[in-house]
Amino acid sequence: MDQAPLVMDQIEAGKAFIERLQNYAPVAAAWWMRDEEGGPRFLCVAIDGLQPGGNGPVYDQVYRVTQEMRDHYIDPFRVKVVGMYDPVAKAVVDLYRRFPGRALPLDGRSLGGVGVAEIYIYLPPREKSHPTGPAVPAGITLPE
Repeated sequence: MDQAPLVMDQIEAGKAFIERLQNYAPVAAAWWMRDEEGGPRFLCVAIDGLQPGGNGPVYDQVYRVTQEMRDHYIDPFRVKVVGMYDPVAKAVVDLYRRFPGRALPLDGRSLGGVGVAEIYIYLPPREKSHPTGPAVPAGITLPE
């Protein structure tokens, strides 16, 4: 189990990972989370347009990016890719809309109906031009 606190180096590594993954898929939201059952912490990445069961090709890119980075803070088996159908992803995007450009308030107990022991939400991505289509989310920035 991953009981150590989330550290700035891990947050920065997640930011770099998300920025690289952005070159492949439109990241809509991202956060580190450990659920209330005390399991390991995951870097969760919500991909705009991803359908249930369609994340195999994205996981191929997750593995490729983690191998390129060679950062011990990013384990490909601790990255969870979801679509906007995920209740936590929906809740994070809702927080982005309700509190634009600000630190995100949380009660620390649940998000999207999912029990949370620990969570760190990256600020929303900025839009950028994507080679496969129209404007999509870009690099993640950290709160000041």
